Amino acid sequence: MSKYVVRCGRMRTLYVMNSRSEHPRGRIVIARTNRGLERGEVLCEATDRVIAQMSDPLNGSIQRDATPADEHEYQQIQKSLDRDFETCKGLIRETVLPMSLVDVERIFGGELVVVYYTAEDRVDFRELVKKLSGHFQTRIEMRQIGARDEAKALADYGDCGKPVCCNTHLSSMPPVSMRMAKLQKATLDPNKISGRCGRLKCCLRYENDTYEELVAEMPPPGSEIVTPQGKARVLGQEILGQQLLVAMEDDRRILIPLSDCLTVTKRGVGF
Repeated sequence: MSKYVVRCGRMRTLYVMNSRSEHPRGRIVIARTNRGLERGEVLCEATDRVIAQMSDPLNGSIQRDATPADEHEYQQIQKSLDRDFETCKGLIRETVLPMSLVDVERIFGGELVVVYYTAEDRVDFRELVKKLSGHFQTRIEMRQIGARDEAKALADYGDCGKPVCCNTHLSSMPPVSMRMAKLQKATLDPNKISGRCGRLKCCLRYENDTYEELVAEMPPPGSEIVTPQGKARVLGQEILGQQLLVAMEDDRRILIPLSDCLTVTKRGVGF
């Protein structure tokens, strides 16, 4: 039996699925997951190497390739989402709950409707669920999400001009810190280093390991070093260029390659 990595649902959840048939990359399939019958996209074969790189993937099974009838049903579901959203929004307003509706998702097989929302505190939505169940005539799942997941569901393009990472290839949200922005000498203007979610951009994480490896080889600012031109004090670092801005004994400020640092006589405070 073959295994494949399949992406399903509004939150683009990754599953490792069994299948009795072969499926090429990009094939749209109908699969059984823990939520019910879903439409998914085959990403690759689930080899041991691929599974080892995944963090606790969910399991499921591919039932069949999607047929034209399945695609027609899926399009009908998509067309009803705007109406479903307005219905949920109206019921939330009617029950006067302190929550903001983000999105509504209908599972392909009809077993479940997922309501995504944001809220500052816990919400007692039992009365709301009763009303939603009565309207949709199916099981209702209320799912509270954060700012990053909201962007994952709704955002389109980032400042780079490309589709946002969280809605394309990212399956989980990596932690990002201001320290990473400082290390990469990115502007600290919140408007320029924040993504569509209002948090620090995920892309600051991508090159951080490389920056940390490179800066570990360099004496930090404040260090006293010996160069072919004499003693000097490190003023700054050009991390990607592997260069140091130094002040020589005669007060000249020059840029030297890291290779010209023959020895460090006194190490400054690191980043």
